[in-house]
Amino acid sequence: MSSFRIALVCVIVLVALPAAAVESPARVSASRLFTVVNATFDTATALDVAPAGSGAFAELPLDPPLQGGRTDATVRLPAGDCLRDFRVTFRNGAALTFPGIDVCRGSGLRLDAGRRG
Repeated sequence: MSSFRIALVCVIVLVALPAAAVESPARVSASRLFTVVNATFDTATALDVAPAGSGAFAELPLDPPLQGGRTDATVRLPAGDCLRDFRVTFRNGAALTFPGIDVCRGSGLRLDAGRRG
């Protein structure tokens, strides 16, 4: 193969790589900080996160529990896809699920008293 053909093949491969990367789901390459604001009347005792739609929830440390009345906590999200599902469990055992939260576009989640899962 001539050196011109080799160079042409290399250019085509290099141009095709970014296009392939654009088609893949957006990902968070490193862990990132994420803030949860509890504006409900109840204490949140557990916070879980999963890749959107997977159901594979992993617990995020929420210590001490997040009191109701507009208190907040900052947690570290693991690397992964931008779209995540969050599940919040309250002191009375009730749980709310917040599906498809884009953690790349936003930096937090507000739990409101009127929101039901």
